[in-house]
Amino acid sequence: MKLATYNIQYGIGRDGAYDLARAVKTVATADVIALQEVERGFARTRRDDQPALIEALLPDRHVVYAPLFDRDASERLADGRVRNARRQFGVLTASRWPILSARAEILPKHDGGAFFNLTTGFLETIIAAPAGPLRLLNIHLGHLSEPERLDQIAALARRLAGAADDGGPWSGSDRDAHEWESPEPAPAPIATVLMGDFNTAPGEAAYAALAALVSPEGEAFVDAWTAAAGPGEPAVTYYTNPAQGAFEDSRIDHIFVPAWLGSRLAIRIDADADGSDHQPVFATIPALGRAANAAGDETPEI
Repeated sequence: MKLATYNIQYGIGRDGAYDLARAVKTVATADVIALQEVERGFARTRRDDQPALIEALLPDRHVVYAPLFDRDASERLADGRVRNARRQFGVLTASRWPILSARAEILPKHDGGAFFNLTTGFLETIIAAPAGPLRLLNIHLGHLSEPERLDQIAALARRLAGAADDGGPWSGSDRDAHEWESPEPAPAPIATVLMGDFNTAPGEAAYAALAALVSPEGEAFVDAWTAAAGPGEPAVTYYTNPAQGAFEDSRIDHIFVPAWLGSRLAIRIDADADGSDHQPVFATIPALGRAANAAGDETPEI
């Protein structure tokens, strides 16, 4: 299974040109794709409905969009009717396999005063991967401050802990005559993976808090880059950008996997991608099943 995470900056590349297809093409070979900063209804991107365009660009994928930021963009027409429209900004997950369920959650936001800040959060999806259901959290943490990110990670920790006990997106059976079309039990994920733009780099307090998270399956997480490439390997996912408050190159886009997968994956950062102000991160997992991992089986890539 090939995973990819990419903050596409709504399709505006390092050259300043808007080209959504260029950004999407960069990660199109991955089986499961987590995109951040996907929008609809903004003038800077021609008022495009980017989730719909991405779905068209990836016609063989299952797609779910979570608009973590949502504001009014409607207008009243001359005849008094309202043309409803929303201006939205969020995350999108695409998968080669069915997305069995999806839940979005807004994370805590701090008031930055004169400094621009907006709501962020994550999209939890359960993906019907060949080896068993995979829980994927497509995450975008805030850029405002370290205290905000620490609050967000604390909320994320509570959500992960609660997921072990809430029975999934649905539970039990429906006695109502109006069927919910879900007679099967909710899927029980065999692994949880966290991917996205975390706006925090190794050595920072928020990164340490991320590394201390525990999955609903009771597993510790590891940074896939550190586990597979080694902490000494050069790695940049966001280059120096003083206009955005970034005064040095950093690695702020991550993939966290269960510790038992850490030694079995391959990872790379596409340093040549120019479809955004971030660089995409790819991880290839040869097997999801813990039994195969414990036995040392050479399970084919899934």
